[in-house]
Amino acid sequence: MDEHSRCDLRTQLLDFVPFNEQEEKDREKLLAWMDTGLDLYTRDNGFAHWTASAWVTDPAGQKILMAWHNIYRSWSWLGGHADGERDLLSVAMREVREESGLLTVTPVSEKIFSLEILTVDGHEKRGVYVPSHLHLNVTYLLEADPAAPVRKKADENSGVAWFSKEGAVRASTEPWFRERIYSKLNEKMSAYFSG
Repeated sequence: MDEHSRCDLRTQLLDFVPFNEQEEKDREKLLAWMDTGLDLYTRDNGFAHWTASAWVTDPAGQKILMAWHNIYRSWSWLGGHADGERDLLSVAMREVREESGLLTVTPVSEKIFSLEILTVDGHEKRGVYVPSHLHLNVTYLLEADPAAPVRKKADENSGVAWFSKEGAVRASTEPWFRERIYSKLNEKMSAYFSG
């Protein structure tokens, strides 16, 4: 897939095959958000904006990289805001490098792995209040070497570590993410690696 194709998010969303009802319903809403004409690629839109997350696995598909998120006080996936970038795969890869210190991370596939609309409660970030809003999230399945050194990004996380697939789910303190997102990602990943 070339960079232009990766930047055509509408086509990617239309081509995406939902895994379950959550992805089906969220894809409908994501396409509807795109039709509003609002700028969804920057945080200037305080109601909703694009984010990209990564489910980072080892080459065998047995381990998951997680970071201890300072705001949510939970072990969680890595990712961040598009901040004007339209290639969301590049955003996911950039965020993994920034948040974990990994130098090499590669896509298992350049296609969207999962879709989610995530609610973000109001919170303080760097001393400034951020109102509640939505993250219009695209998730990619990425791969890295678990022997490669990792480090925390102090302004965002307090640690980075590899977990077993089940351990990654258990490590999260956020029930909705454990039950509806991380478990789903593991199930999808198992099917991907066995197929």
